[in-house]
Amino acid sequence: MSKFSITVPASSANIGPGFDSAGIAINRYLTLHVEKGEQWEFEHRSPFLPKNSDYKTHFVYQVAKKISDQYKKTLPPCKVIVESDIPLARGLGSSASAVVAGIELANKLCDLNLSTDDKLKHATEIEGHPDNVAPALLGGFIVTTTANTIEYVQLPKLNIDIVVYIPTIELKTEDARKVLPEGFSRNQAASASSVCNVMIAALLTENYDLAGRMMEADLFHEPYRAKLMPNYDYIKKEAKNMGAYGTVISGAGPTLMSFVPKDKGQEVVDTFKKSLTDYEVVSLKIATEGLQVN
Repeated sequence: MSKFSITVPASSANIGPGFDSAGIAINRYLTLHVEKGEQWEFEHRSPFLPKNSDYKTHFVYQVAKKISDQYKKTLPPCKVIVESDIPLARGLGSSASAVVAGIELANKLCDLNLSTDDKLKHATEIEGHPDNVAPALLGGFIVTTTANTIEYVQLPKLNIDIVVYIPTIELKTEDARKVLPEGFSRNQAASASSVCNVMIAALLTENYDLAGRMMEADLFHEPYRAKLMPNYDYIKKEAKNMGAYGTVISGAGPTLMSFVPKDKGQEVVDTFKKSLTDYEVVSLKIATEGLQVN
């Protein structure tokens, strides 16, 4: 193919007690429009993306080259127009979408014929864990584990809306990890994992009230990261007053995300816009489709 497009959704990981294991794809997207050319060139068309840099330092190119090198292939030069409505360093999986896009770029250009499991394996190796890259690749709500091998389950479609609260500040994942404890006792780990177990079971049985309570009962990361999130307590309290099932930190933050009853998302947005004037507050959907190539 001389021309093709790669589209990857944003994602939100951790989902309360689902630390490093549960994530959802959401309907914001990174898109690459690719055309073979005489030399490599990346053109950015989004206020969310940094200024164009030399292609050799472009993250998507670096991922693509890493994959092509593993298969002893050479990337043919291309012009790549990059569009994105995923803000950087906000906990919405911008790096994960770029990783998935880079892997697919190598897959297409080098005719690698990678399977979905191949792509997930490569993405997890690059990203460090699969909770963001799995939903970006597959779509929907994905629960993953890397114990022994990478395993994942895609939950059935959830009958809910999502509201995200995106502040103007950035927060690097490594900074959010620094506040976490080095380890947990056996009793602490058992309690924290049981909360996640009940959350997943509640989602599967559509008991969204219980799922929301479990989202807000996390013991793994939210109690430690809350102090890094502006308006954390205010947003959780007011969202609950407006009927939200639960509010969680999106990824490592600083974005927060509420799970709310179906068709109530815009009402919550309209109310919060009056008080969170320096935030982007928006109602989004879970993206049922992951990576797409056209």
